[in-house]
Amino acid sequence: MKLCILGATGSIGHSTRKVVEQQPQLHSIVAATANRNVADMLDLCVKHSPRLVAMADKIAAGQLRAELKERSLPIDVLSGEAGLLEVARYDQTNCVIAGIVGASGLLPTLAAAACGKKILLANKEALVMAGALFMQTVQKSGAILIPMDSEHNAIFQCLPDDYHCGQKPSGLRRILLTASGGPFRSIPLEALAHVTPDQACNHPNWRMGRKISVDSATMMNKGLEIIEACWLFAIDHSKIEVVMHPESIIHSMVEYLDGSIMAQLGLPDMRTPIAQGLAWPERMESGVGSIDWTQLRNLSFDIVEPERFPCLTLVRRTLTEGGGAGCVVLNAANEAAVAAFLAGEIIFTGIVEVVERTVDQLHFAAPDSIESIMEMDAQTRVTVRQHINRMSQ
Repeated sequence: MKLCILGATGSIGHSTRKVVEQQPQLHSIVAATANRNVADMLDLCVKHSPRLVAMADKIAAGQLRAELKERSLPIDVLSGEAGLLEVARYDQTNCVIAGIVGASGLLPTLAAAACGKKILLANKEALVMAGALFMQTVQKSGAILIPMDSEHNAIFQCLPDDYHCGQKPSGLRRILLTASGGPFRSIPLEALAHVTPDQACNHPNWRMGRKISVDSATMMNKGLEIIEACWLFAIDHSKIEVVMHPESIIHSMVEYLDGSIMAQLGLPDMRTPIAQGLAWPERMESGVGSIDWTQLRNLSFDIVEPERFPCLTLVRRTLTEGGGAGCVVLNAANEAAVAAFLAGEIIFTGIVEVVERTVDQLHFAAPDSIESIMEMDAQTRVTVRQHINRMSQ
């Protein structure tokens, strides 16, 4: 399979590269994008010789061109948003790994879907921000959509073999999304206001980028996963339950009307869902080891404390009251607030405070185009900045 990796220098991109290196006779990286990490993209180019790459940052693109020229590597380098879109649509690829984090991944992922490619979706914002539009695009183009978030991929694996995303599963009672609880699942509540960005990014089970690590610490990621699951599996959020599971061995479960529960288990390693998606409907080696059942003493479960993880309550309320427009605001506000926390502008507990204030303040009509979605996103970020400025005065 000829692959395009959107976000090749991020955690999903690195995991995909490792899986490809396990099975080079089956898959090759033909195209890739990154933001501004020239050294890492150069490493990819040297090892995998893609035909076309793009850097979102134009200065980084120039630096990469110079490095490739010095090594006599004939690889075309594009830049900016237009470059990302061209790589996403590149006709020499038939599978796109959508691994760009945040709203910046929406347009390239949508462009790939419009071309009818196989999409391995790790960019949840494509569905959080533009669920209806994205799923309509997939259906119209005939694209194959396979979720890459470990939880959604687990659900996908627990559904019948002939299931396709966007269909309403038959015989389903509920979906159980498991959550590790991140690094702060047991510290005193009063200590949350004093945690640092580095502490928030120190996930006990997974190695991820800083933004998504903070989302895991606030459990906003689980809220966004609820929204994503609604679109992927054509199910109302009332039929999606979040269960605390600190070990991150059971990645999610599906409960059927007859009481049967199907669960997908595995080590916490993103190479597993990536390999499953690449090989679907077959299986392939991922490089991930086996669970040693003689050493695994406990699989524990617990309720999610709403006072510890208020983001989940906010997401539920937004889904009930705000619909598609509310989800756009929620996502943009969270991205901006997390960036402010990582920059030291607000405290950890200020993230949900800023997001909630913004969601309460902004009320847009339901978006009817990608342009209206992006305009909502931009206006939301301006409002968040105003709230942060007031909090710092």
